[in-house]
Amino acid sequence: MNILITGATGLIGSHLCKYLANHHKLLVLTRRKEKAFTLLGHHVDAHETIDDIDFNEIDCVINLAGEPIADKRWTASQKAKIEASRWQITAQIAEKIKATQTPPHTFISGSAIGFYGRQSQPVTEQNNQPFEEYSHHLCKKWEQLALSANSKKTRVCILRTGIVLAKKGGALGKMVPPFQFYLGGPIADGKQYMSWIHINDMVNIILFLIENKSLHGVFNATAPHPVTNNEFSEHLSQTLKRPNIFRMPEPVMRLLFGEMADLLVYGQAVLPKALNDADFKFQYAKLKPALENVLSGR
Repeated sequence: MNILITGATGLIGSHLCKYLANHHKLLVLTRRKEKAFTLLGHHVDAHETIDDIDFNEIDCVINLAGEPIADKRWTASQKAKIEASRWQITAQIAEKIKATQTPPHTFISGSAIGFYGRQSQPVTEQNNQPFEEYSHHLCKKWEQLALSANSKKTRVCILRTGIVLAKKGGALGKMVPPFQFYLGGPIADGKQYMSWIHINDMVNIILFLIENKSLHGVFNATAPHPVTNNEFSEHLSQTLKRPNIFRMPEPVMRLLFGEMADLLVYGQAVLPKALNDADFKFQYAKLKPALENVLSGR
C-alpha cells in the first residue's frame, strides 16, 4: 500500500514507520525533510506541503501530527499552537479526501483520552459523559474534523490515545529523572487514574486497524488495566529501585503549570472496549511488565 503519515518523526510515528517501511511505500508530510530523512531513512518519500501529494495514489492516511500538549503552560498563544497543529492538518486531509475521485480507503486519525476530561468512573467509547474542559474541547473538534471524511469510499478510525510508554521520550522521559535522583513520588493525592499504553501495543493497534478493513469509528488506545497515580508511582519506584516518598502537592503543580496541571492532577480510567470487542490482543496488558520492558537497561 501507499501510506501517508503525518507526525512521522514523533514518538508514535517514528516507531510505526519502522514496522511499515518493510511492507509498504511510505509518504510523510513534514515541516523539515532533513529531520525526517535522518530519523526515518531516505527510503521515505518526504513532502513539506500537502498539495504536493496526489491523494488518488494514497491507500491509507495515518494522521499523528500535533504539538505536545503537556510540554508548556497553556498560555493563550500555546493553546492556539496546540489547536492549530491538530485542527489545521486534520481539516486539510479531510478536504483532500472528500475532493478526491479515488480517495484513500482508510483514514486513521489521532485523538487523546483527554476527550473524556476528568472522570471519577471508568469510561469506554460508548459509556461516557465527557467533562467540559479544555482537553475535551480540543479533542472533540479534532475528531469531528477527521470524521467529516467518512464515506462509502473511506472509513475513519479515531485513536483516543493514553499515556504512551517508550524507552526514549514521551511521558516517561519526564517521570523517570526525579526518581533517579531519589525525588520521585505521587502527584497530589495520587488517586487520579492513569490510562497508559506500551509503544509496541500502540503500533500494533494501528497495524490492526489497517489490516481489519471492517473496523471504523472510535477506539481507546489504552491498556485494559489503568492504575492510580499512587500505583503507577509505586511500580515505577520498584522498577527503578528508587524511593517513592516525595509527593508533589497540587498547589505546587498549579504554581508550576497553571491550567495544564489539570492533566496531571485529574485523570480517567479509560477502557479499550472497542479493541477488546474486535479481539485485539495486548502484548502488555499490565503495567509492571510494561515498565520492566521499557526501563530495562536504565
